Amino acid sequence: MSLLLNIIWLIFGGFFVSMGYIAGGIALCFTIIGIPWGFQCFKLAIFALFPFGQDTRMRDRPAPQDLINIILNIIWLIFGGIWVMINHIFWGVVLCITIIGIPFGIQHFKMVKLALWPFGRQIYSTNGDSLF
Repeated sequence: MSLLLNIIWLIFGGFFVSMGYIAGGIALCFTIIGIPWGFQCFKLAIFALFPFGQDTRMRDRPAPQDLINIILNIIWLIFGGIWVMINHIFWGVVLCITIIGIPFGIQHFKMVKLALWPFGRQIYSTNGDSLF
C-alpha cells in the first residue's frame, strides 16, 4: 500500500518538493559554511521522495556532539527552518481539508518534525530499520 501511495505522492508534487530540497542543498554546499545545512536539505529530500513507510526520530544514543547539534538547529531555525516548517504545515492543512488529500497532508505533518529540528534526527522505515 505504501508503494502505491509513494507513487501517487511523487506524481502529485513529492518529486518537486524533493528537487527543491536538493537544489537548496546544492546551493548551501557551494559555500564552505553551508555544508552542514546542505546535508540536512539532502536528508529532507530523501524523506520527501518516499514519505510513506518512513518516519523520523531523534537518535537513540546520546552523542558527544549534542550541543553542536542544538546550536546548528537553532541557526537552521532562524535562517530558514521556520519557513520550511510553515510551508509543510500550510500544505498539510490544505491537503487535510479535502478527504482524498488526508494521507498526503499527514505526510507533510511528518515532515514538520524534520524541517524544524533536522540535526540529530534520523530517518527510519516503519519496520524499525534506520535508513539515514
